[in-house]
Amino acid sequence: MGFFKDELQHIKAFVFDVDGVFTNGMIFVSGDGMQTRSMNVKDGYAVHYAHGKGYPIGIISGGKCQSIIHRFSDLGIQDIYIASHDKIKDFEDFLQKHALSAHDVLYIGDDLPDYNVLKRVRLAVCPADAAHEIKEICHYISPKSGGAGCVRDVIEQTLKAHGAWMNEDAFVW
Repeated sequence: MGFFKDELQHIKAFVFDVDGVFTNGMIFVSGDGMQTRSMNVKDGYAVHYAHGKGYPIGIISGGKCQSIIHRFSDLGIQDIYIASHDKIKDFEDFLQKHALSAHDVLYIGDDLPDYNVLKRVRLAVCPADAAHEIKEICHYISPKSGGAGCVRDVIEQTLKAHGAWMNEDAFVW
């Protein structure tokens, strides 16, 4: 593999874990069992913008909460896999739906359930606060932590490498 920034030019799709990537890893559980997550709006904007530019985007989470579907559906994402017990199977489904190979994909994960997908993709990325074992196999470790802009960091770098960042359509939702 070449340098990370050079490899960004070959990325055609993004796939993300949720907890620990879009969130800081904390889940708040109410007395009735409802779960609440806090996500960074700049990460959300970057996902929405990349989707609008035509990049296929997948969400693969072990979480079971419907709020994950609501959040990413609101951003225009359709390939949302929740309660994923084997992320490779869901990843393969995503690839098949979009006629992609693993070599076309940048994946961001933060913990052991992401390991096998991270080992398959062209660019394996993690937030600054990822598990040690994940950091060891990633091509890039964002200086941003999960929930603190790591998704925006990577999408922005990729779109800049493609000449697709800060175009006229960046200023409208």
